[in-house]
Amino acid sequence: MTIIVKCGIGFLNVIFFFMKCLPVQNKITYISRQMDTTPVDFEMVKEQMIQDHPEYKHVILAKMIHQGLFSKIGYIFHMFHQMYHIATSKAVILDTYCIPISILKQRDSLVVIQMWHALGAFKKFGYSILDKQEGSSSKMAKLMSMHRHYTYVLTSSVAALPYFAEAFDVDKSKMKVYPLPKTDLLVNKAYAREIMNQIETAYPRLRHTHKEILVYAPTFRKTHDHLKEAIEALIEQVNFTRYELVIKLHPLTKFTISDPRVIVDTKFSSLEFFYAADAIITDYSAVLFEACMLKKPIYFYAFDYDVYTKSRSFYIDYKAHMPGPICFTAKALISAINRRDADVQKVEDFADLMVAPCKRSYTKDFCDFLVSSLKS
Repeated sequence: MTIIVKCGIGFLNVIFFFMKCLPVQNKITYISRQMDTTPVDFEMVKEQMIQDHPEYKHVILAKMIHQGLFSKIGYIFHMFHQMYHIATSKAVILDTYCIPISILKQRDSLVVIQMWHALGAFKKFGYSILDKQEGSSSKMAKLMSMHRHYTYVLTSSVAALPYFAEAFDVDKSKMKVYPLPKTDLLVNKAYAREIMNQIETAYPRLRHTHKEILVYAPTFRKTHDHLKEAIEALIEQVNFTRYELVIKLHPLTKFTISDPRVIVDTKFSSLEFFYAADAIITDYSAVLFEACMLKKPIYFYAFDYDVYTKSRSFYIDYKAHMPGPICFTAKALISAINRRDADVQKVEDFADLMVAPCKRSYTKDFCDFLVSSLKS
């Protein structure tokens, strides 16, 4: 298998060599494997750049690798599309690992910025969890040159900088403190009202409801051991005369929940549904940072803490530093919510530590940095 992969990488580099002979355009290419639609961070950067620097062309390539042979074959053809735009761009912005960026020999003048899709870092990922259950193998990481050829990697704050540097295995000199552009939306009250109206239109039962809205957003697990059972246990503990429960499963989750008492949403992002939440429930998900920026009460449903810490682990002391009650059973979680045990001051303090403030706006600050990088 190793020989086949090396031969494939060599073949792609030959093709890429000739692609690099094409003229470089005044173009910025954005590449994501997180979703099949344009990520909000990419869209916000594009719109700001068009407004401030209309001389640049923008190409957004967003495509997930889905299950099944045909999807994987289709993604191989998509990689040639990526290769062309990488070869003819001045800059490439990523929000996840990109195969052609890492395995191919890039032009020295190409600016590659890794804008990781998570707003902050507290659970380990990337090089920090090689050879663990939730991570990649060290052999595959080396073979596929995982997270190589980055000019810069963004971090949400100085406190989070060493975590991102370790995860991407890059020198700290390549790290730049620029929280994600979508952070602007978290402090935009007009945007929040607009999203709230959309949510209430999609789910009329939430319009003028007297019930408190609980939004549960569990992290993605490569193996869904006990997650469905934990969700079902949570549903059985909820008093539906007092609460509405909204469940936001990760798009790659292979099961669903069918219960008329519960809203299992696929129409909105977790961030968007957080606007409607009276309280937010999560576990080890990086949506924690968005929740903190909104200054909402946060509860942690860590039903598989012992198992998860063995397969993933954290950069910080989870039990000591999470900004909310940590509950290991559904009964304990709902009891904590009933008592309103969450401390919003801890939430605000955690946000201040993990997400740096902006100068003008998070989007404009990043775009100014991007342009200065291109000009230098």
